[in-house]
Amino acid sequence: MAHITFIADLHLSDERPHLSDCFVRFMRTQGRASQALYILGDLFEFWVGDDEQSSVISLVQAEIRALTEQGIAVYFQHGNRDFLLGRQFAQKCGLTLLPSYHRIHYAGQAILLCHGDTLCMDDTSYQRFRRIVHQPWLQALFLALPLRWRLKIANHMRRDSQRQKGQKPADIMDVAPHFVDHIMAHYNVSVLVHGHTHRQAQHSVLHGQRFVLGDWRTTAPYLTLCDTGQWQVGEVTCE
Repeated sequence: MAHITFIADLHLSDERPHLSDCFVRFMRTQGRASQALYILGDLFEFWVGDDEQSSVISLVQAEIRALTEQGIAVYFQHGNRDFLLGRQFAQKCGLTLLPSYHRIHYAGQAILLCHGDTLCMDDTSYQRFRRIVHQPWLQALFLALPLRWRLKIANHMRRDSQRQKGQKPADIMDVAPHFVDHIMAHYNVSVLVHGHTHRQAQHSVLHGQRFVLGDWRTTAPYLTLCDTGQWQVGEVTCE
């Protein structure tokens, strides 16, 4: 049975080798069985530029390239951790970069894909920060810095982000229901698929369904849509 697969929030890094092993297992099983694979952000724990090199980056590129060379399309939307991942990385493995919102049509269903951070409109401090770091001139300035400086800045920002998350009420870090309704109506879809919140679930909403992808920890959750129109949740065990 033909199907497409969605994943998000892997947060791969050299410090989490069990997730890298799980990624290999997933790509060689569920990945190869799919018509297309959609990675909806935060593939990596952080990304400071396509010139960075590490064992996990090389592994990810090799596994994605193995799929694309077999004719399996692999798509990527930027997350809040890896929004600087660029064309150079994509070209090395045949990855297709997608915009922040991307509409697809499969099995008779109109589906909107996004990472999910843009849906959390009640977290005003994060939305303000996001607008700043997505300024092209600021990104160009950051990428012009020496790699070692960028790594230090990224580690500092990651620690600061974790501290701020611990101080925020949980509800403002979830999606804003009114904005979900707005964005689904704007794109004229009946299904929304996203990650970011790490709150794996299926919700009934005004315009149809909202699927939240789970993050990778001890298991690697994924979501599939069969050509019959059936949605299924699965997982690969991370050892």
